[in-house]
Amino acid sequence: MMNVPNALTVFRILAVPFIIALLYFPSRSTCLLATVLFLVAILTDLADGFWARKYNQVTNFGKFLDPLADKILIASVLIMLVELNWIPAWVAIIVIIRELLVTGLRAIAADKGQVIAADKYGKMKTIMQSVALVPLIYHFPLFGIDTAKLGFVLLLVAVVLTLYSGWNYLYTFYRIWGD
Repeated sequence: MMNVPNALTVFRILAVPFIIALLYFPSRSTCLLATVLFLVAILTDLADGFWARKYNQVTNFGKFLDPLADKILIASVLIMLVELNWIPAWVAIIVIIRELLVTGLRAIAADKGQVIAADKYGKMKTIMQSVALVPLIYHFPLFGIDTAKLGFVLLLVAVVLTLYSGWNYLYTFYRIWGD
């Protein structure tokens, strides 16, 4: 059960408290460390999937834990950014509600023997959320760039993708089960 891809996924979850602790005392150095740790965690998401497929190490444990690790990482960082007053709460609420809704719909579909696979919009949403969170976590100006403003604009794009991909899952679910 604990192969390399699953270990990377577990690392991603274990990184969350450290990222949050670093952000709890925001300074240039702690935010830089939190940003680096977040980037490493995001890269493990790419690495674990690649490794699992390439070396035929896909497990049910990994199928369950990998998307959960992503949700834990993204939601925790968003909540911490709200705590710091670096983003408005409605952004985190939209993202978290969408994740809960889609997870619930997938569970219902799975219970009925159907799979609602991740689509390109869901993947684009995850990528955009991650890209937006990098400058938001760092938060301090860098080479004359206001990373907080840049991150917030990118996060608004991510919210649009979040809403669209959520709608797309709802539509797919309705097409399968609606009446």
